[in-house]
Amino acid sequence: MDTLHNRPPAAPAITADDEASEPHPKLVVIAGPTAVGKTAAGIELARRFDGEVVSADSRYLYRGMDIGVAKPDIVERRGVPHHLIDIVEPDAAMSLATFQDLAMAAIRGVLGRGRVPFLIGGTPLYVNAVVEGWRIPRVPPNPALRAALEAEAERVGLPALAARLEAVDPVTAARSGGNLRRVIRALEVYEATGVPMSVQEGKGPRPFHTLELGLTMPRSALYRAIDARVDDQVARGLVDEVRRLLEGGLHPDAPSMTGLGYRQLVPYLRGEITLGEAMARIKADTHRYVRHQETWLRRNPRLTAIDVTEPGWLEGAAGLVETFLEG
Repeated sequence: MDTLHNRPPAAPAITADDEASEPHPKLVVIAGPTAVGKTAAGIELARRFDGEVVSADSRYLYRGMDIGVAKPDIVERRGVPHHLIDIVEPDAAMSLATFQDLAMAAIRGVLGRGRVPFLIGGTPLYVNAVVEGWRIPRVPPNPALRAALEAEAERVGLPALAARLEAVDPVTAARSGGNLRRVIRALEVYEATGVPMSVQEGKGPRPFHTLELGLTMPRSALYRAIDARVDDQVARGLVDEVRRLLEGGLHPDAPSMTGLGYRQLVPYLRGEITLGEAMARIKADTHRYVRHQETWLRRNPRLTAIDVTEPGWLEGAAGLVETFLEG
């Protein structure tokens, strides 16, 4: 082991800054790339240490999206309480700020019951927003303004819109990388508050004392695990799951449909490519995505890396959790 448009459910206005004024409670984090086995390991560790799971997976939030996101079913959860799973419809938007509020509320609830919170997931933004106490502007979406800005970008071009942002928030403009969605969001925040997004963002005090375990496996083994999982998902009905979502009125461009295993099947269902081609795209896109996840893992100095192909790795992880909780 080495150190390395449905409204979401209401949540109390709890932020990382609120937690910072209290004694730092303990939080166990299980991170790692897609298909490495985070979910099963986290559930087993939570079961051993009287814990509850708070999901930090951006796709577990959505109802009706089960096979493609490898969501654990009731049997797999083995009586361990889970939070932030199946909480919004797949056409709902989930902002990072809303997720942070919901996660902080869930963790506080677990701690209030005298149990151990386990934050489990492979969405780096979600994990970092909670663990690092990110300050995130609480500005709700303004559909009318967004539509107007999108129309303006269509009319005058993205560079002109980016220049408008640079005039009021040069820091965020530089960070946007010419991404239209980011430029529009930054202008939306400034329009609502009169304060640049770059001033409102940043890391606050860390709200928790954490043990962060990063599950890993050799790249070749991970690719094989990904490919086998895709084959299994298709065999278990992934195509029908995507078809039901689309026939139920979910737009192919909905945020939830950008998830791996969903967007790649849309061309197949339209008759544009074969199922084999769609599966090959899912596998290749997932390989690419886990490389990004691994980069994040390597850059996180708090993580203790655990190779899940090594004998006794789970017992080793359990020993780390036990020492952490007793310390």
